[in-house]
Amino acid sequence: MTSDETKPRRPQQVYTLVVEVGRKLGDGLPDKATGAALMIYASGVDEAEAVRETVAILKQADLAPLDVSGYGSLEERLATGDEIAPEERALMQRALDENSVIVAQMTPFFD
Repeated sequence: MTSDETKPRRPQQVYTLVVEVGRKLGDGLPDKATGAALMIYASGVDEAEAVRETVAILKQADLAPLDVSGYGSLEERLATGDEIAPEERALMQRALDENSVIVAQMTPFFD
């Protein structure tokens, strides 16, 4: 038996993240923007994995992640009383089904 066979597999969950990005050549942000905030749903076995995957994908997309704030999994958010709209749940389910990172909203910052 290998060590992989003895470890129980932890299920994937979807985490809500807000990532602040700075400017970088070719980032696709509006010309006069100084950066942006991205609302993201990312899958992972824990929030740390979701953050790592999100940062890696944003860097591949020529974005410059500066800060990540985690708001927990769907279950954690529901436990704290968050109301989650059907559209938001659908995006979370898509992130889970596709084991992916979904950018749900981008808000550019302007000085």
